[in-house]
Amino acid sequence: MSRSVRTRPEGSGQALSEAYDTALLDLDGVVYAGGSAIAHAVESLAAARAGGMRLAYVTNNALRTPDTVAEHLTELGIPTGADDVITSAQAVARLISEQVPEGARVLVVGGEGLRVALRERGLVPVESADDDPAAVVQGYGGPELPWGRFAEACYAVARGVPWFASNTDLTIPSGRGIAPGNGAAVEVVRIATGAEPQVAGKPLPPMHRETILRTGAQRPLVVGDRLDTDIEGAFNGDVDSLLVLTGVTDGAQLLAAPPRHRPTYVDADLRGMLSGQPDVVAAGDGGFRCGGWTATAGADRLELDGDGDALDGLRALCAVAWTAAGDGGCELDGAKALARLGF
Repeated sequence: MSRSVRTRPEGSGQALSEAYDTALLDLDGVVYAGGSAIAHAVESLAAARAGGMRLAYVTNNALRTPDTVAEHLTELGIPTGADDVITSAQAVARLISEQVPEGARVLVVGGEGLRVALRERGLVPVESADDDPAAVVQGYGGPELPWGRFAEACYAVARGVPWFASNTDLTIPSGRGIAPGNGAAVEVVRIATGAEPQVAGKPLPPMHRETILRTGAQRPLVVGDRLDTDIEGAFNGDVDSLLVLTGVTDGAQLLAAPPRHRPTYVDADLRGMLSGQPDVVAAGDGGFRCGGWTATAGADRLELDGDGDALDGLRALCAVAWTAAGDGGCELDGAKALARLGF
């Protein structure tokens, strides 16, 4: 599929919750952090839902079942049903079911979310490489996952059993810091066997397909905090995206983003779903203006002039950086301009 290279965040005269029929929302860093709701998330989601937008929660975490995720969101004040949650476990289970017969055994290295998703597809979870599995699947199993589970996967994969992974996120956030994610566990089996898994989760197409099949979205908007999963997933699915700055992405990463990591819209938090988005316009001499700010490219760094909403300044800087970078990443130093905006 041929895509034009995005060179600036887009504007919208409509509130995003009106311009799109379904929000495909990442969870950690967007809706909650450390188990608690992020500021403005509960009321923003309630307002979007009341206005007719469908809310779907899309997660690469294959450990928890949709029921468990829905219960957690409901406890936070965001009424959610299991049908509103789409997990990478569901995406990988569908991928497996298209390649093995119904009733086939699948060796599981992971948690309950994977087992529930496999049974939903008519597959039988097993625990040992000696159970004659037709496939091996890995998903995040939590910090207590025994080392022996990796050995079982290696035994089966080394025999030529097809290998699948729910996702390959190397890290996950925790209350104590950054912890190894499923991608780190996948690397254990990859190193031991030399094999490569089929991967379902964000940013790859199977996850986007699963989400669209389950929601029936006609005009979806991906909402996320990560460039390499949420925004790249939207790029791969050829749909629009909103980056919120409540999670892992900072201003410097955004300015340096290659085309597949450039969001359609940028906003501070989920309140951005309820409003339009300002236009970023050319200002002459290669500069761009948004609100009260004008950004230009100096000899080796980004320059910023004006005042007003810091987000407008960031949007203008993105336009200059992305235009200068073309289909690569920006090499201009934006540190001083970002510091002036508080990013």
